[in-house]
Amino acid sequence: MAEVVTGEAVALDLPAAGFLSRMAARLIDMAVQIVALTIAFIGIAAARPANADFYLAAVLTLTMLVIVGYPTAVETLSRGKTVGKLVLGLRVVGDDGSPVRFRQAFVRALTGVIELWILPPVALVSSIASSRGKRVGDFFAGTYVLQERMPARQALPAAFAVVPEPLAAWAQSLHVTGLSEQTAEAAGSYLRRFGELSPQARDALGVQLANAVAAQVSPPPPAGTPPAAFLSAVLAVRRQLELARLAASQPGPASPPPPTTPVSAVGPDVTPPSQPAAAPPAPGLQPGGAGFVPPA
Repeated sequence: MAEVVTGEAVALDLPAAGFLSRMAARLIDMAVQIVALTIAFIGIAAARPANADFYLAAVLTLTMLVIVGYPTAVETLSRGKTVGKLVLGLRVVGDDGSPVRFRQAFVRALTGVIELWILPPVALVSSIASSRGKRVGDFFAGTYVLQERMPARQALPAAFAVVPEPLAAWAQSLHVTGLSEQTAEAAGSYLRRFGELSPQARDALGVQLANAVAAQVSPPPPAGTPPAAFLSAVLAVRRQLELARLAASQPGPASPPPPTTPVSAVGPDVTPPSQPAAAPPAPGLQPGGAGFVPPA
């Protein structure tokens, strides 16, 4: 799964689109364009222009409007979707995860004249070689295509979907910009399977994941925080940042952002903080040490 980062540097759980899905979307869009060009050419021929130069100019103009204008306009107005991408559940976004802009859509469409219509092997090789499936136009425009439509995934248990109340004050100053998508996905998977793991595996894996997450966020958690509580708090803050970003990107009257850290008494038991949030990292997050204490 490729890492997708928004403008606020919040990682998203959306992978870059695969080569086959991009090709299928491209074929659908090309079919739409070919049909549009055929209708346009029939209309020009039916008009029977007397001037051959006028006929040629009309053909070239309509061709560029359909090949360049169609993807530029549709991707800009629909925030990264064409007919093919809509069918396959794909979307063009900026490299930082932001909605595609007119300039980016235009650069992609303009380079597509060469790499998609004239020299398709160029786009083929570029897409296969890139880890994000980027064609040449994507490199020039600073964009890529992500797989927006994903199978439904099991939600986190209610106890792990909020910031535990004893960690609410610490979570107010929590920064998750350095948390990678891979690490967040592993933490989420651990919390979903928490009840299925044996106590030994749960404790060892929890400490391992908590160490990995603690190295990517700040400030460090209070000493004695159980791994599950820490991971729950980090993922809850990360999720709220993403929800706030999505709400801000929607058209309409501005609305106040949701609270930074929802709290709930429901959740893993957490040892009351014995160390201020701004304190230096606790030494060695190991079972039984001064850092994380595996939950009982």
